[in-house]
Amino acid sequence: MKHHLMIGTWTPPGVIITVEFDDEALSLRLVKKTDIPEDEPISWMTFDHKRKNIYGASMKKWSSHAVKSPSELVHSSSHPMTHHPKASDASTRTRAIFLLAAQKPPYSVYCNPFYEHAGHGSIFSTNEDGSLAENIQNYEYCEKSAIHGMVFDPSETYLYSADMWANRVWCHKKAGDGTLETVGFVEAPGEKDHPRWVEMHKSGRYLYALMEAGNRLCEYVIDERTHLPVYTHKCFPLIPSDIPNPNMYRSDVVFLTQSNEHLFATSRANSFDLTGYIAAFKIGESGAIERQICLNPTPTSGGHSNAVSPCPWSDEWIALTDDEKGGVEIYRWHKEYFARVARLEVGEKGFGMNAIWYD
Repeated sequence: MKHHLMIGTWTPPGVIITVEFDDEALSLRLVKKTDIPEDEPISWMTFDHKRKNIYGASMKKWSSHAVKSPSELVHSSSHPMTHHPKASDASTRTRAIFLLAAQKPPYSVYCNPFYEHAGHGSIFSTNEDGSLAENIQNYEYCEKSAIHGMVFDPSETYLYSADMWANRVWCHKKAGDGTLETVGFVEAPGEKDHPRWVEMHKSGRYLYALMEAGNRLCEYVIDERTHLPVYTHKCFPLIPSDIPNPNMYRSDVVFLTQSNEHLFATSRANSFDLTGYIAAFKIGESGAIERQICLNPTPTSGGHSNAVSPCPWSDEWIALTDDEKGGVEIYRWHKEYFARVARLEVGEKGFGMNAIWYD
């Protein structure tokens, strides 16, 4: 069977790369380079609930692109960051960094800016065709916030956000119109953890927070009364324990397999002379982490990326991207072993952000 994946770039010019993975021939090939607005490269992208639209965190804008076919992507809208008067200013570092598309009505899109002037998230409504319509709310975090990852609970009632700069994990409650109100936050277990990414088990009982600076994965249980995460005091290393140069690493993303039986997390190195790492964990039926299976070096440092992307339909295939060499590769996950089966390097500036599986 052939699967198509789409991948963005960290730097201009804007382009979306479509690649094809053949799980019988175990090959990767370039299908199409689609030009999008030049100053809107997508550092993080996601599909809508029907996989008919791609939403992009696009430098100073939030964008949407209609997916007609794997090789026909059409830019449909771009919206500036309006949550702060300086956010869209070319003189500031503030950039669009992450977005999350609701999988339940009203199918709003939840957006996070980063660096300075990032104390608010933005919510966009969508048109009937799935394109971004209008900014319906700029909801609050705090003045020093810099959110880099979010996840909904299974009911899409509560939204959890990893706040690197405020060193917190936030909880917001979603109303029927898609807007949010703040429930509260919890401080990260370590003073210099810097939560970067969050993932939630399908039971809704367990949350996993990846700490960028702490280079560890922390397990939380959700308080049924307050809906806030509570640290279980279980944590696992994302770089080798007692490594002599821990400041040369920063952890990246964490994602569950489609069955929720395993969880993968990655870290990146700050030098091309070093490698990043990929870790795998066994998850119990309740959502608790049973054990860490492995911690393997990745082929490169990962650059800005080293983003792992499990296949949404099978536990067998996992994509990994890096922007050190501009590569995407596919791993087979079998009997708790990783086997790299294909790699493709794309000669495109900034290539190798997250991969999203289309079919």
